[in-house]
Amino acid sequence: MNATEGGGLMDEAPLTPRQIVMELDKYIIGQKQAKRSVAIALRNRWRRQQIPEALRDEIAPKNIIMIGPTGVGKTEIARRLARLAKSPFLKVEATKFTEVGYVGRDVESMIRDLTHLAVDMVKQEEKEKVEQEAKVRAEERLLDLLLPSGGSMVSPQGPGTEATYDSTRERLRTMLREGKLEDRYVELDLPQRAQGPMVEILAASGMEELQSNIQEMFSNIFPSKKKRKKIKVSEARRILEQEAASQLIDMDKVVEQAIQRVEQSGIIFLDEIDKVAARGSGSGPDVSREGVQRDLLPIVEGTSVHTKYGIVRTDHILFIASGAFHVAKPSDLLPELQGRFPIRVELDPLTQDDFFKILKEPENALVTQYKALMETEGITLDFDDEAIMEIARIAYEVNQRTENIGARRLHTVMEKLLEEVSFEAPDIGPKSIPITAQYVRERLEGIIKDEDLSRFIL
Repeated sequence: MNATEGGGLMDEAPLTPRQIVMELDKYIIGQKQAKRSVAIALRNRWRRQQIPEALRDEIAPKNIIMIGPTGVGKTEIARRLARLAKSPFLKVEATKFTEVGYVGRDVESMIRDLTHLAVDMVKQEEKEKVEQEAKVRAEERLLDLLLPSGGSMVSPQGPGTEATYDSTRERLRTMLREGKLEDRYVELDLPQRAQGPMVEILAASGMEELQSNIQEMFSNIFPSKKKRKKIKVSEARRILEQEAASQLIDMDKVVEQAIQRVEQSGIIFLDEIDKVAARGSGSGPDVSREGVQRDLLPIVEGTSVHTKYGIVRTDHILFIASGAFHVAKPSDLLPELQGRFPIRVELDPLTQDDFFKILKEPENALVTQYKALMETEGITLDFDDEAIMEIARIAYEVNQRTENIGARRLHTVMEKLLEEVSFEAPDIGPKSIPITAQYVRERLEGIIKDEDLSRFIL
């Protein structure tokens, strides 16, 4: 299989590590070492695809552990990386899993979820490819509904009937394309879900897939019925386009491509890995932590997982784990699991200058977001640099004095700062409101000075 068949690896114009870091810089401030590590990991996946097949399968992905406090960009780095690579991406918390034998989710469920996401991703791509053909088919169906060949609008008997029917159909086609028939009603057979028996399994670990399969089996035994309804042309077009697209897509091909994409370019972000690190004697409520690690081990090392779409091999899925590791240390993980995460990156705590840049520089900067939100009400927020620096200072100080939650503190501070404007906006717009350093201090200084109050509000 070549790189193109694997999908999602930017085969036509693969990004270099430097370009990947530049793309990540648009959304994430700082953390240069972490960006370099994930950029190299992504580029190595493309490099592996260029190697002869005999050696290709021997090259294992270099999984990464990101170590750093909450809110410094660990999850965002992984998410943006997956978007750059157009790879199936799944974020899961390690604490959600339990070892086999306990009630809860088994670790294999993340592979099933990732495969499901990949199928949806490939299906959407295929829909876009057949979009024009689906629109053509939907238009013909709509014309059939608007002007049935044996309908009363044109009599099928008599000389010139066919020419008259064709000309009427073309006039309707023109009106349809010009949007003049959007509010006209047509009758359409719509599927109505059959009221089959509800099947629910109080499942132990690993039984989610069984429940899904049983429910799917019953849905086939009790097929959906169709009911004729009158709906507007605008709604009928949407439904008919979806039906046409579904008929044009080869689902066997979609599933095959999706499984290849998961196996060759899938990325799983394992958050809170430190919470399952074994500490102490291994008794009490934490008894299953080491068991979760043991269950994770074969998935990360490489195994075959049964999904509803077929068997998925995990040998070349990239795993990026992260954790604060305040109490536990990476060395508290099972030695075998540590060995499967050869790259360790420590992320830096965010400084006041980092907060300033986060507020202002990224393409999705918080200040930009709040400006856009208020503009919908006719309110123009004018932030000056001093005000942004003051917001950064307050967020940094609150993090230092209370719990350090990183950049997430900025959301709390911004919400409190603009609470009054957000509430009054519909009644006072259109209006321009300057946000100065003095304005920021007036709104927040009282809360900052009262440390007990700031713990509750900020």
